[in-house]
Amino acid sequence: MGREQEADRATTPTHTSADEDGTFDIGHSRASEWIGATRRSGPAIVERGNGAGKRGTACGPSTATFMVPMQPSTPSGFSPRPFRPAAWARGPHAQTLLARALRFPHDPGMSRERWDTPDGDFLDVDLGPDPAPHAPIALVLHGLEGSSRRKYILHACDVLLRSGIRPVAMNFRGCGGGPNRLPRFYHSGESSDPAFALDQLHARFPDRRFGVLGFSLGANMLLKMLGERDDGGVGLVDAAVAISTPFDLAAGCALLETTRMGRLYTTYFLRSLRRKLVAKRALLEPLIDVETALTAPTLYAFDEAATAPLHGFRSAAHYYTTCSSSGFLGRIRVPTLVLQSLDDPFLPSESVPRNALCANPAIEAVLTPSGGHVGFLAGTPWRPNLWGEAEGARFLAQFLRDSLER
Repeated sequence: MGREQEADRATTPTHTSADEDGTFDIGHSRASEWIGATRRSGPAIVERGNGAGKRGTACGPSTATFMVPMQPSTPSGFSPRPFRPAAWARGPHAQTLLARALRFPHDPGMSRERWDTPDGDFLDVDLGPDPAPHAPIALVLHGLEGSSRRKYILHACDVLLRSGIRPVAMNFRGCGGGPNRLPRFYHSGESSDPAFALDQLHARFPDRRFGVLGFSLGANMLLKMLGERDDGGVGLVDAAVAISTPFDLAAGCALLETTRMGRLYTTYFLRSLRRKLVAKRALLEPLIDVETALTAPTLYAFDEAATAPLHGFRSAAHYYTTCSSSGFLGRIRVPTLVLQSLDDPFLPSESVPRNALCANPAIEAVLTPSGGHVGFLAGTPWRPNLWGEAEGARFLAQFLRDSLER
């Protein structure tokens, strides 16, 4: 997810496409046209997963956007640092696009392996160097049409490595640089593949502690994977972080189709998806109407024609209902940090499941008034600070590394 600076393209939630360099590949030349209206920024709203209903938190009666007192609320006493968005990157699209443009990750030195899956397909997995003997390991999951070579993934891997955690970035099927073998791809609820990767890592490194860091589609996949297990994920990982999660796939898809910027993003998403269909047309034609999928004008239409039938869903609506992570939050039992912007251009703020996030003591949810989608850009243009990756790595280090050292 060597790391070259790659050309611009596009990507993000439901079944779409993330850029080579960041989350969405829109391109630098026209980015200034897409920044959108300026928004007033503020510090984070911290959701405590204890149902206490503090005034000023998103769990309580007030929706005011100010920082609440940072009292430890997790077993390790983790307190999130406030997000102070860059004054020069105001608005959801500025945060989303400029964060993508200003990520210049150090090469963490990843090495690729190909792991055969039980169903006859494969996953391309990039393993980072070991920072120390018995260091904990974090599996990193990219967003829609992303890969382990995207700049936000490389940056996350570098931050994890500098935090004493070995990064392992998994490419979803068909995202590793070439087509996968089977007549299928991946989707927002494909939790069996990251679970398989974690099982492989457990078998290979039985003395390690494990975490997962997921972005966008990968965050939805992560939360669903934890919540659908009988043990709430306890037997699989020791901590997790979800950044910019599309909790409600249908709502996110509808938002992209009804806003000017959403339709612009959608154009890029569909372009990437169509390329993959064309590359596997002969394999897919016995199963779906490829021509209908290729001419789909919206993400919903694409998912109706291709994603749903290829992956065993009755329809796009059935796919969205079955795979939205909002329905799985209550059963998560491992310490989980959720970082979410309320101005995320890929999910309406009213679709953020605040009640479910607040009700679960295992979840530490930090909602920010601004930040865009996989943006969370702070600092200066010449020294940008990517708050999401930094806080995610800090959370995992506190639960994985510190517990190992005690």
